[in-house]
Parts: sequence; structure tokens; C-alpha cells
Amino acid sequence: MTMSSTYPVQLTLDSNRQMARWRPLVQWLLAIPHLLIVSVLTTLRHVLTAISLVTVLFTKRIPRSLFDAIAMTYRYEWRSLSYALSLHDNYPPFAFDPAASDDGCAPHTALTFTYPEELARWAPLYKWLLAVPHYVVLFALWVASVAVVLFGLVAVVITGHYPTGARNFLVGTHRYGLRVQAYIGLLTDESPPFAVRS
Repeated sequence: MTMSSTYPVQLTLDSNRQMARWRPLVQWLLAIPHLLIVSVLTTLRHVLTAISLVTVLFTKRIPRSLFDAIAMTYRYEWRSLSYALSLHDNYPPFAFDPAASDDGCAPHTALTFTYPEELARWAPLYKWLLAVPHYVVLFALWVASVAVVLFGLVAVVITGHYPTGARNFLVGTHRYGLRVQAYIGLLTDESPPFAVRS
């Protein structure tokens, strides 16, 4: 399948790099209620994805309401994690609006999915195998991300600015990982690019 000019999963972060130096010391703590909700939503997403598998095998489609609910779980997770990692300082809303398009209620962050009208019937049975090379790359990126997160947090504490390169790397890694998840999670049949850039 050929790549379109715009991948069906778009994730952006557009916030000021300047941040109060104390924020990384407490922001992860303030994010705990959101992270607890993320763990519940992740379980819900697994259940909804299993239901999606059945609907794709029988109808070649995911019902729009199911697709929107899955998109909401990913969006909530992104807003919570990006805040916990001090990539921005806007406290995420407790918003559970199931929609493929971002509602814009969290300033500076956006995560949008393009709803597929039809999916390949048998692709769910082999997509996970096609994604193995992506997992290898993602593992290396996640290992590097640990060091980048620590570097970014220390930089904010010392300088009051999140380094642009570090933040772009973390956002790009999450975007790439999310696209792989969307591919094997039946939200798109378009194979994700091997890229951390948008």
C-alpha cells in the first residue's frame, strides 16, 4: 500500500519551551490522577480493539463510535504523558469526548485520527507480523528516550527552557509509536513510515 502525503494519525505539540524551573520536580506528581485514568482507558482500549477485530473480519469496517472511543483513549494518554514528562505546563483536562478529531480543549497538543471507510478483511491476522521491524526500531528509540527525558528535565531545572531537539525527539518517538499502535490496532491499513518526524 502506498503512503499518502499525510499519515492518518497526526500528533503535534506546539508550546512555549520556557517553563518554571520547579515544574519538573512536581509536575509528574500532579499527573498521577491522569495516569491512573490512562491505565483504565488502556484496558478499555484493549477490549474495544478485540471487538474491532471481529467487526473488521466480518464487515471490513470499524463502527464509527468504536473508532472514536479508541481515538479518545489515545488522545487522553498523549495529553497526560506529555504533561507528566514536562513537555508543556498546561494541566490536561479530564475530557472524555469520543472523537477522531481533536477537540482542541488541551492547548498546544493535538492528536487526530482519520476514520477509514473500509479496512482489509484479513489484515488484522498478519499486521502484527509486519510490524516487527517497527518494534525493533521503537525499542531502540524508547531506550534513548529515557536518557533524553532525564536530560530535558535537568535542562529545565537549570535553564528554565526545554531543549528544542530533546522535545522534538520525544514527540517524534511518541508519534511514531502511536502510528505503529494504530496500524496493528486496526485503526488504519497504511503501514507507518520509519520516521520520528511528522
